[in-house]
Amino acid sequence: MRILKVISLLLDYPTEHLVSGRDELEQAIIESREISPKQRGALFELLELICANDLMDGQEHYGALFGRGRSLSLLLFEHVHGESRDRGQAMVDMMAQYEAAGFAIGVKELPDFIPLYLEFLSTREDIEAREGLADVAHLLALLAARLEERESAYASCFRALLQIAGAEPHQAVAEVRAQVAAEPRDDSLEALDKVWEEEAVDFMQAEQQDRCSALPSAPGKAREESAVPLHWVDFQQEGRAVLPAGEVGNV
Repeated sequence: MRILKVISLLLDYPTEHLVSGRDELEQAIIESREISPKQRGALFELLELICANDLMDGQEHYGALFGRGRSLSLLLFEHVHGESRDRGQAMVDMMAQYEAAGFAIGVKELPDFIPLYLEFLSTREDIEAREGLADVAHLLALLAARLEERESAYASCFRALLQIAGAEPHQAVAEVRAQVAAEPRDDSLEALDKVWEEEAVDFMQAEQQDRCSALPSAPGKAREESAVPLHWVDFQQEGRAVLPAGEVGNV
């Protein structure tokens, strides 16, 4: 289902490859019959917004929109399991699903990243792809409603996905709109500081417990310090869902 690959690209981090493939993406949207003319028009508007504006500004906007707070996270299991241990097992199961289908991903990519999941579904039979979207339809509706609350054109992607899944987008979003309206914003500096403070307190408590259980009681004895390796994450890396140079025509 080509339209899923298009939506995958639109939801991924914007790059020059996406901009250079604009004409072919437009053609793929025009030819899609899985979504209505209204949904196709909304995707056109998003594509125009991404391609017509300065790329660096678009990248900054994307990072601020999807990278601050958890309510708009593009990681499916963060909405389902949060930071619980169940999330790890869910990702293992999803990786097994990819491997069974012969779908390989890069070592730095999380399997529940929505653009990656959409790329995977785009390689499956239509009925399987629709079922895969229907399984997460409630999350798609929540993300659509939250993006509409912020007047973001990215909401069009999730409305289109709801329609492909067999739901009526307006109705599905309306059912969760009251819930979303009551949610506190989690992307403000104050909210981010609060999360950091809470996590820091939890970390210090855990460290204290580890020290008490692992070290003998010896007043005045200093704890031995060991070097901790730093792991840098490049949030602007190009994921698998981004078209490699010269392969735009494979959409």
